[in-house]
Amino acid sequence: MQKMYIKDLSFENPYAPQVFITPQKTEPKVELNLNMNNKKIDDDHWEVSLQITAKVISKDDDKAMFILEIEHAAVFLLRNIPEEHMEMVLKVDCPTLLFPFTRQIVSQISIDGGFTPFLMEPINFMGLFQSAKKRREAEKQ
Repeated sequence: MQKMYIKDLSFENPYAPQVFITPQKTEPKVELNLNMNNKKIDDDHWEVSLQITAKVISKDDDKAMFILEIEHAAVFLLRNIPEEHMEMVLKVDCPTLLFPFTRQIVSQISIDGGFTPFLMEPINFMGLFQSAKKRREAEKQ
């Protein structure tokens, strides 16, 4: 990993300050979406990005407490990797290295937005990769 950067970031706190004054009676509902992209920059460099949308919704009144969208990316130097391994490197290894930093940014932004830290669970990128591969193979049949 040569460089990490935020490509896009949005934090919406649509019901502030009321959301902080009205105590929540129940745990909020969380909607989380993750997308991964990779783009070849040149023969040896790839950009790998994680796009995360987190929407935290009050179960008490069904209003969004906050909405966070981030695209966090990194440039990876990938040399001497056999072609048959490249897909796994781009979809498993690179996101696994990037995710802890993305998770920290998301947590800090939620704190800066006035909320308790939003801590995402670790993501099993190998499991996602294998599931997607099985799904593609099943579609071929």
